[in-house]
Amino acid sequence: MHDPAVKPRVSTHPASLEPEDLLRHCSLERGPSSGPGGQHRNRVQTLVTLTHAPTGLSAHASERRSAEENRRVALRRLRLLLATEFRAPVPRGECRTALWLSRCGPDGRIACNPRHADYPAMLAEALDAVEACGLDVKRAAARLCCTPSQLVRLIGQHPPALDRLNRARRSRGLHALRRL
Repeated sequence: MHDPAVKPRVSTHPASLEPEDLLRHCSLERGPSSGPGGQHRNRVQTLVTLTHAPTGLSAHASERRSAEENRRVALRRLRLLLATEFRAPVPRGECRTALWLSRCGPDGRIACNPRHADYPAMLAEALDAVEACGLDVKRAAARLCCTPSQLVRLIGQHPPALDRLNRARRSRGLHALRRL
């Protein structure tokens, strides 16, 4: 566990919001899905597009048979997109949230599967810290009290996030990070 004297920060990143809270900031559009599925698919409004109003980022899903299932898939995709594309400020001093403290052990290992509901929030926190440290993964890992390899592994589990980070690093003359 973590030191009880450490006061975790409260995340301001939209990817860390509870689903209901995030949906309050989104517009939802429905439409007919395209592709195979016959007459039912063309008549039923199962395509769901969620647009996050503050950022303008949107995600959609249409592969499920019901609009509710597609809404859940679109919400997950939106959270990952927000984690990848939107950067929130990181304060000086303690930068770890309660979620990070609960998922990062004293040995520096990060316990978060990319399929877990916490993954987008963890990814956002990791990328925010890397950005705040001038794209220096070693400094960000030190601030987050994890190992650099664990930090790169967490980011690399979502290839679009690693690609975006590597583009930013290359633009500053830094070498690209390899997926671990």
